[in-house]
Amino acid sequence: MILRHHFEPIDNIRLAHLCGALDEHLRTIEIALDVRITRREAAFAVEGERGAAERALTLLQSLYQRAARPIPAEALQLALVEARVGPLGEAGEGGSGRDIVLHTRRPDLRGRTPNQVRYLHNILEHDISFGIGPAGTGKTYLAVACAVDALERSAVQRIVLTRPAVEAGERLGFLPGDLAQKVDPYLRPLYDALYDLMGFDRVTTAFEKGTLEIAPLAFMRGRTLNHAFVILDEAQNTTPEQMKMFLTRIGFGSRAVVTGDVSQVDLPRGSASGLIDAERVLDGVRGIAFSRFTAADVVRHPLVARIVEAYDAAKQAS
Repeated sequence: MILRHHFEPIDNIRLAHLCGALDEHLRTIEIALDVRITRREAAFAVEGERGAAERALTLLQSLYQRAARPIPAEALQLALVEARVGPLGEAGEGGSGRDIVLHTRRPDLRGRTPNQVRYLHNILEHDISFGIGPAGTGKTYLAVACAVDALERSAVQRIVLTRPAVEAGERLGFLPGDLAQKVDPYLRPLYDALYDLMGFDRVTTAFEKGTLEIAPLAFMRGRTLNHAFVILDEAQNTTPEQMKMFLTRIGFGSRAVVTGDVSQVDLPRGSASGLIDAERVLDGVRGIAFSRFTAADVVRHPLVARIVEAYDAAKQAS
C-alpha cells in the first residue's frame, strides 16, 4: 500500500536534515524497513507492506520533529531499531525498559528492543546472567553500562572485564611488548565501550586507582572477586573447564555477566564451547538468568541484521 504525508508548515532546513545528504537517510530507512520512499518537496509517499509503511511514516514524522539539527547516523540507526520492533510497552515481567536509568555519560542509554529490556532487568536482578546472541545486539555494551552504573552508585568497588585470548581464525604469532600490550588487541572492544560510557580521562584514572581492571581469562584462576562487577566477553571461545573456573570466581557482593555468540566459535575444531555447555548445565539454576537475542535486536547498520538472518537461514537449510 501507499501512505502519504505532507509536512506543514514547510521547513526546508528540517527537510534537508530529515533526508540527509543526497537523500542518504531516506535510502537507509528504505533498506531497513523494506519500503520505497518518494518525495516532492514536503510531500512524502511511502510504499510497502502495510505495517512497514506505517512504521516508516511514523518514523519520518518523529525524525522531522528532531531535525532542527543534522541527524547523526547513530541516532538514525537507533531510531530504526525502535521502528522495527514497535513501541516497547511491557517487556515481560520486568516491565518497560524506559524505567531503567543507568548512570553513565550516555543519558539516552536504554533497552531499544524487548530482549534488550529483559537483558537489563536480568542483569539488575540476578547475580549471574548470560547474554547470548549475534553480533551487534548490544550484549557487551549494555553489560559494561550496567557495570559503570553499579560503580557510580557504589554498589560495587571495582569492575573486572575479561575475555579469552583466542584469535578469530587467524594466527597472530608472538605479539611484541609487555603483557598489557600483548593482550590489548583482544580486549580493545571493552576499552572502546568504557571510553564511550565513562570518558577517556575517567577510565585512565580508574585504572590507576585499581577500580577498573581488564585481563585475559587465563589470569582469573585462583582469584576470588568480592564486591566486583565482572564481565566475561566472547564466552563462546571458553572451554567448559574455563567457564566453570570463571563462574566460581564470584565472591560476596559481586555480580557477573557472561556474553557471547554461539554462532562464532573460534576454538580449535573438536573443542567444546563453554558457553554452549553452560546453557545446558545451568538452565533452570536459581539465581542465574539467560537472555537470548536475535537479528531483530541488532543495533548496528540495518544490513548487519540481514546478514545475520541470511547466515541463520543458510545454517538451517544445510
